[in-house]
Amino acid sequence: MRPSKADVTAAGRHLPSEECPKISQVLARIGEKWSVLIIIMLAETPRRFSELKRAIGGISQRMLTLSLRGLERDGLVKRTVFPVVPPRVEYELTPLGRSLHAPVRALGDWARGHLAEIDAAREAFDGKQTPAAENPPNPGERRGFSR
Repeated sequence: MRPSKADVTAAGRHLPSEECPKISQVLARIGEKWSVLIIIMLAETPRRFSELKRAIGGISQRMLTLSLRGLERDGLVKRTVFPVVPPRVEYELTPLGRSLHAPVRALGDWARGHLAEIDAAREAFDGKQTPAAENPPNPGERRGFSR
């Protein structure tokens, strides 16, 4: 018997098909490289934009702005502007964002704990790969055709 208008998740539960695009959007947001790092950084304490930028190596000002804006839109981050001169802006996790910290941290801990295995697997995989430039096809050889 086939489920009607439902998709099955890996856990075996049925999701109404209209929820799948929404879930996909949420997972895309929290799966972004910078979003994960921002969530980890903000779990400790509220931070100013410049603090986040310094703490997260390699992120551009534009990417930090876009990531914070997306997290704020999804209700995970709160932006507070303090009425001082010059204006001071702080970012902090909302209760919803704090509820996401534990799963994000668990993923980070898992990645850290398996770095050596992942590096070894990558090296083994890359060692099997032969770039096409190193083995150009023989022009006289006819592949995929049988006579």
